[in-house]
Formats: sequence, structure tokens, C-alpha cells
Amino acid sequence: MTQVFNTLVHLVSLVIYAFTLHYAFTKLYFPTGSFDKKFENFDPGQLKYLTVWDVILQAVFFLICLLNDFYGTNAVNPKKPPFARKLKDYFHASLGFPVAMFVGVTFWALMFVDRELVLPKALDPYFPWWLNHLMHTMIMVTTVFEMIVAPRQYPKRSRGLGILVSFMLVYLIWMHVIYYKSGVWVYPVMDVLTQPLRILFFAVLLTFCTILYFLGETLNNIVWGNEHTKHKKSHAKSK
Repeated sequence: MTQVFNTLVHLVSLVIYAFTLHYAFTKLYFPTGSFDKKFENFDPGQLKYLTVWDVILQAVFFLICLLNDFYGTNAVNPKKPPFARKLKDYFHASLGFPVAMFVGVTFWALMFVDRELVLPKALDPYFPWWLNHLMHTMIMVTTVFEMIVAPRQYPKRSRGLGILVSFMLVYLIWMHVIYYKSGVWVYPVMDVLTQPLRILFFAVLLTFCTILYFLGETLNNIVWGNEHTKHKKSHAKSK
């Protein structure tokens, strides 16, 4: 029954994020003269935004979860985890959880301070409220729920953090490439910061993202730590 429930959760999550991406790339449209006109010199479309990168990550992750449901294992502490399970564990620990929480928390925090810094009110007629919640709220809900319903073995911190920091640096470079080619920052908040404050802002965000990695590891230990201990003891007794 647990296996069926896990598979259903993963399938529904995959469908949600596949639909979100479909809508974002094929239906989401900002008319000429609106916010996106600023990117007329160079516009990579929805791939400008870290939010969309994260939705892609979540879709890939839940596809991996489904593959693991059928070809891997959801055992608490498998002796020899198959490739699908290893990939799932690495993905969720290093990218799935911390990036989703980073996007969700920073977006809603900036919305609370001044929504014009991240999602100008002028875009409301073109950006549905439900799409906003799929991209910025649901990502946190599903990644936390996944942590509760299915166990994982966290990778070595050096590897997990290495993957996370590398991903964030790649996006940071991409954001500067967009600025170099278009003369416009992807996020309006960058326009109100001086160069030293931007550097400090990026450093704080990277630090926050790293903290979220440790938060995910801690939450996983709280939820599954006792189960891992029980299974290790049972393996030891069987020997």
C-alpha cells in the first residue's frame, strides 16, 4: 500500500510540473510594451528565471522518483541501493530540496517586502495567481512531502554541497550573461542595489542556500534517523 501511495504522489507531482512547464513555455505571454519589452535586445524567454529552472528540476526529480518506484527501491536502508535510488537520493539532497526551498522562501520574502522587486503588479493580468502558486508554493510543499513519505540516504556533504553550489554559480553566471547581452537585470531588485551591495546580496543568498542544504539533512534525520538506526542494528544482528 505504501508503494502504491508513493507512486501516486510521484505521478501527480510529475504531472503538475509537466503542466506548469507546458503553460509557462506555450501559454504565458506578456504583450509588447509590458515588462518583457526591456529584453528586446536579448531574451532567452522563461529560461531567464531561476523559478523555471527549479520547476524543470522538480519535473526531472519526480520522473526519477517514478523510475525508482518501478526499477529501484524505497527501502529505508538498502545494503546495495540500485542506480535509480542513488540518483534519486543525490538529486533530492543536493538540488531538489534546497533549490525549491530557496526559490520559494526568497520569492515570498521579497514579495512581502516589495512585490515590484520580483513580480510587478502590472503582470497580474498575464500571470495567473494559480501559476504563481504552482511555481513558488507547490515546489516547497511537494519537496517537503517527499521527504516525509519516502526515505533517502544523504550523500557525503562535500559532494552534495558541491553539486548545489555549482548549480547556483552556473545560474549566477547565466544571469550576468543576460545582463551583458540585454543591459537588463532579470530581477528588478538588482536595479536598486549598488555593485558592492549586489556582491553582498549574492554572497548572502549563496550562504542561505547552503544553510538550506543542512536544513534538509537535519529534517531527514529527524524523520528517518530512528528508522536508519533500527535497520543498521538489524543488519548487524543478522551478521
